[in-house]
Amino acid sequence: MDELLNSNIQIIDLLATKNWIEKNQNIISSKLNIDIIEITADELKKISSLTTPNEVFAVVKQAEFTFKIDEIKSELSLFLESINDPGNLGTIIRIADWFGIKNIFCSNDSVDVYNPKVVQASMGAIYRIKTHYVDSIDFLTELNQVDNFNIYGTFLEGDFIYKQELSESGLIIMGSESHGISKDIESFINQKLFIPNYPQDLKTSESLNISVATAIVCSEFRRKIF
Repeated sequence: MDELLNSNIQIIDLLATKNWIEKNQNIISSKLNIDIIEITADELKKISSLTTPNEVFAVVKQAEFTFKIDEIKSELSLFLESINDPGNLGTIIRIADWFGIKNIFCSNDSVDVYNPKVVQASMGAIYRIKTHYVDSIDFLTELNQVDNFNIYGTFLEGDFIYKQELSESGLIIMGSESHGISKDIESFINQKLFIPNYPQDLKTSESLNISVATAIVCSEFRRKIF
């Protein structure tokens, strides 16, 4: 709740138990200009999707974000193709927040960013990261016309990520959990990256979870800055 209260997201209603209201009087008086509706713990449990809900429930206005190519061409951004698992998307939003990535672009068939499990897994990062849904081909075609703009993707036949010169700006494409990056999207990528297993001569897991792979890739990009 602290993440929400410290964000620019508009709160429409706040429902809370008497105990929460009493413990947070200072926050309520200094940051909120709305009436808080007092409810019981049983009532809160009925409206929450959590097995063990908190003592407060907020109804907020969904943020609407826009972007311009000129604004993102100097930044590092993520593009997620056909991400179906809400836990993965929420975790990736949290990862982006940690590594200072402001914009995440999702293909239109990806899970809804306001799915309750996405919101929960993001741990408040959803209030800071701009998540956009775009037509994949149109979006990447436009980015592909930007001079000296790198579009990266992860592949088993890619180059070892730890040996590459990585730019401070560009777009990192992560493919779906089950199929990876599609052929249509692959054609836009100008540098293929591979996260090597260790040791390489030993049989290991077939693949990494998409959110784990995203964290490794983002970490390596940011490591190059230092």
